[in-house]
Amino acid sequence: MTMIASVGPDLPLPLLAATGRYAGALGWDADRATPQADQWLESRFAPWTRSILEDWATGALDHLESVLFSRGDDNAQRLYYYACELQTRGLIKGPTPLIFDLARIDRPSSLARTIKSVRKLAALWDVDEAALEAAIADANRQSIQFPQVPSSKTCLLVGTAPPDRRLHAMIEAAGWMASGDTLSDQWARQDGHIDVASGDPCAAIGHQLHKGKSGPRAFYDRAAATLEQARATDASAAVLWFIEEEEGLVWQAPAQQRALEEAGIPVLMLARRDWRAQGDEAARIAEFLGGLNA
Repeated sequence: MTMIASVGPDLPLPLLAATGRYAGALGWDADRATPQADQWLESRFAPWTRSILEDWATGALDHLESVLFSRGDDNAQRLYYYACELQTRGLIKGPTPLIFDLARIDRPSSLARTIKSVRKLAALWDVDEAALEAAIADANRQSIQFPQVPSSKTCLLVGTAPPDRRLHAMIEAAGWMASGDTLSDQWARQDGHIDVASGDPCAAIGHQLHKGKSGPRAFYDRAAATLEQARATDASAAVLWFIEEEEGLVWQAPAQQRALEEAGIPVLMLARRDWRAQGDEAARIAEFLGGLNA
């Protein structure tokens, strides 16, 4: 059976599941060398793109039929075009790159465009409405969030989503509970409930994606959302972490920091960092949280 994989957030996850051939999101090794990808990608690409493209170039993805990229993330979108061009030039082989054309502007034409994109993929993969309705119901069940057990020493981690739990481990080594997503967490999450038994499951998925508040291109008050997240997890400290290549989310950092501090939540700002967190993050986090313990 040929399989389908994905890259990026804000994708029609129930539709992918309904194919019966979804292998999940592509992963990465944050610490690997990427000599082939480094020849093709400019320095401002997010580091995870290099690991994925290196896998593509070395044939590690040849077992896949296609890879669906999200237009809701600039790096995913740019990597899609590079993969297409490299295949056209015969420099890489592997699966067929596809793109999901998500539109998030609050207007009817953007909603219609998103729904059309869902319908196009459903037709391409021959997914019928019954299978899609079943997948939506299953996705809704899996998206139910159980409340985190409150802790007087919870530290919220926000900003650039880290490659794995290495930053969480630094917080935990200081004796605190870490709350915050990795990049894999973000890509695997369905943002909100999808209407069931609507009579038009493609439209229901399109509505949910269009109004969603996840991903770097979503339109919402990130400072207010960060404060809400801190309160929901009962966080009494926060680490704002942004990598050197971060070009979008970092602009919201001052507002996020101000909202947290005005609410009495101490903040450690770590900007222009290496994605591998191989700098002084562990020492800075230990000093910051240790000072709050005193």
